[in-house]
Amino acid sequence: MNRVSPAIVILGQNSLPIAQKISAVFPGSLIYGLTDRTTDVDINFINFGETLRELFATETPIIAICAAGILIRTLAPLLSDKRAEPPVLAVAEDGSAVVPLLGGLHGVNDLAREIAKALGVEPAITTTGDIRFRTALLSPPQGYYLANPEDAKTFISNLLAGAKVRIEGAANWLSESNLPLAQPAPTGAAPTERIAPDAQLTIRITEKAQAPTPDCLVYHPKIATFALAQLSNIEPEIAILFVQQALGKSGLARDSIAGFFALKHEMGNPALEAIAHFFKAPVRFFNLPELVEFDSAKLIQYNANFDVTAAQIALTAAGENSQLVEYDRANQLSCAIALAPEPLDVSAIGVSRGQLAIVGTGPGGAAWMSPEVKEILREATDWVGYKFYLDLAGTLREGQQRHDSDNREEIDRARFALDLAASGKSVAVVSSGDPGIFAMAAAVFEAIEFDGKPEWDGIDIRVAPGISAMQAAAAAIGAPLGHDFCVISLSDILKPWEVIEGRIAAAATADLVIAFYNPISKQRTWQLSRAIEILLQVRSIETPVILGRNLGRIGQSVRVCTLGEFRPEDADMRTLVIVGSSQTRIIPRKYGDVWVYTPRRYSVSEIN
Repeated sequence: MNRVSPAIVILGQNSLPIAQKISAVFPGSLIYGLTDRTTDVDINFINFGETLRELFATETPIIAICAAGILIRTLAPLLSDKRAEPPVLAVAEDGSAVVPLLGGLHGVNDLAREIAKALGVEPAITTTGDIRFRTALLSPPQGYYLANPEDAKTFISNLLAGAKVRIEGAANWLSESNLPLAQPAPTGAAPTERIAPDAQLTIRITEKAQAPTPDCLVYHPKIATFALAQLSNIEPEIAILFVQQALGKSGLARDSIAGFFALKHEMGNPALEAIAHFFKAPVRFFNLPELVEFDSAKLIQYNANFDVTAAQIALTAAGENSQLVEYDRANQLSCAIALAPEPLDVSAIGVSRGQLAIVGTGPGGAAWMSPEVKEILREATDWVGYKFYLDLAGTLREGQQRHDSDNREEIDRARFALDLAASGKSVAVVSSGDPGIFAMAAAVFEAIEFDGKPEWDGIDIRVAPGISAMQAAAAAIGAPLGHDFCVISLSDILKPWEVIEGRIAAAATADLVIAFYNPISKQRTWQLSRAIEILLQVRSIETPVILGRNLGRIGQSVRVCTLGEFRPEDADMRTLVIVGSSQTRIIPRKYGDVWVYTPRRYSVSEIN
């Protein structure tokens, strides 16, 4: 079964060998290393506390190679609901100790055993039930759901006190445990005496909906595949009610649903999305040719007015040796439910709804990225972008694919990313700065408008903002964008220079602070000079100009000059230029540097 890959956090280079041993056990895991103290890691971080709290908040398992006390003090303010806590473990720098701290309901002890085995030590597990019974009844393995966790604590206490338990149903993880099983009834006993007569407690594995009791823990295996067809024009509320009714007819527990399944043309259907959200189960899709053959005559026992497609979808998802248990149709909406012989790994069935996230990494590296962008990059299957920007995004984890392209191929890049997402991939289109400012977000939506393919309609598209270069430059020198401002690109590749000239003149006349993107390049050498000429027709030669270069990267520089001093050779393609308004001020600092800001209040009398 799939699980979230852990983050392995180290504070010094001496911890890297142990981190690499642990990483080899968990494909997809990332090694986080403290900047300036570690090399050859996947992700660098500056602030240990912020990084750990960010990972914890996103429910990422944390394996920190450091003292347990540091972890406890860092995460203590976030502890409120143990059912929502991801696994958190402390590992000694030399690998001699593996200590599970948090996440008992999410398999932290099993994680500790795997790490300890790789390091050749014994895990420091202190949970009495886990130690004695070699299983965690409160945190069953993926594919099983505990229906009554509120009864588990007392149940485990009774087991520890000597009570015997019988197991109804089959589950390998229980049969391989050290639970104190009641003795089976002797051969030839009466039917009412055949089930472990000395058992005070029961563990029941069933896909059926049942009311649990304090002396019976009920686990639902996720073996039910719920197929839906003919979803067009169905209101989400009606679709949810239909699924509830089908579950009621079949007697199945909602937590036995492994997933919902449909044909690819239903991707993005609001009714299907609402069902998945309401029942907290994934949705997967098939192409029609992928469906197994099915004798439609078998459906008559369920409903004379049937659509064989739903049954085919359910059986295809459930796999070999599955059986159809329910079929229904109402208001053109068809459903079928099949049961698999074992819990299902839904991520390996069909394809998911394609996702396309257009992200901005900020002007520099990981320190400039938002938590949302970091999570998207971590979870995406594919990264698409200009090579330089992909380099800024960081290191790929195992299983991710990187697709580089030239910086001038924005529309082709957008089409390629959309096609990838339409195939079921989770794609991150990577821009620097903010993706909605002279970057890839507009290119993606342009491709959708003018080249739209039917298969793109079902893609889940979102834009994740980043820190723009103008914000980074402004923050480095003070607050030059403190009042009204505008943003103009001096590149005339996609718009006529006459338009750019008109906008510069209008912005100068309106007395706006102006942020210039793409000020100059090898092919465009005269445009910046002309922009300065236009500005000097209206602006004073004393107007402050900020030049921010390589913002957030190695070699960053931010300097201030006046408009009269400013020359085109002062900038290049990696420079962001901010030209102040008549109100923009320069404040000298004690040791020769300056602050630049534009007051929030605008005084007309000062410029008249």
